[in-house]
Amino acid sequence: MCFNLPNINKEGYLFIIIFFVVSCIAFSISWGLGVTCLFPTLLCIYFFRDPTRAVPNNKDLILSPADGVISSIEEVSYSLPGENAEEKKFTCVSIYLSILNVHVNRIPISGSVKDISYKKGRFVSAISNRSSNENEKQIIVIQYQEGKEIIVEQIAGFVARRIVCNLKTSQSVKTGERFGIIRFGSRVNIFIPSEIKVKVSKGQTMVGGETVIASLSDDNTEENLTFDTI
Repeated sequence: MCFNLPNINKEGYLFIIIFFVVSCIAFSISWGLGVTCLFPTLLCIYFFRDPTRAVPNNKDLILSPADGVISSIEEVSYSLPGENAEEKKFTCVSIYLSILNVHVNRIPISGSVKDISYKKGRFVSAISNRSSNENEKQIIVIQYQEGKEIIVEQIAGFVARRIVCNLKTSQSVKTGERFGIIRFGSRVNIFIPSEIKVKVSKGQTMVGGETVIASLSDDNTEENLTFDTI
């Protein structure tokens, strides 16, 4: 019999090892206790899974940065960071990640990292839309064209207490690449310039690096696309 073990994000190694060692000790005491302690180990393996994705090879497509369900889509004003802070209009697509979703985050569109900033905050349950404004977050600004930016927010939740972002300012990024993870339930917001029409709706299930949120060109179709496995 052949078992295909899932790819595991490196952020999960320590948790899995700790729970596995505890499980081994528990099994040496009693079978029932061992089975009970084994459950968190399996849960960690499941939570930190990091599957490959078939990323559309089209530079004009804006893809979902996370797995989860869209909890809201709304027009907002957003002040970009910097000395000459400029307020622009965006469409905010907010994606809620339950503890059962893949929590690895992916780049929504190729470009350059213009700015990264961290904001302290609370740990309101990520299922609440309040978390977008009140919770701890990591803000990433990606410039995909001159003067054109997309913003991604990694937002902590009630259980999530660790936001990991592996990006650096001025770094070149490619659509679908992994860039971080949020541990144990969270929310990811993506802010798209308001003149770009989004192709998703509230309640829709998203797949990070695969689901098309919007397109820079009205002429783009999803037919005859090629894909990169990342």
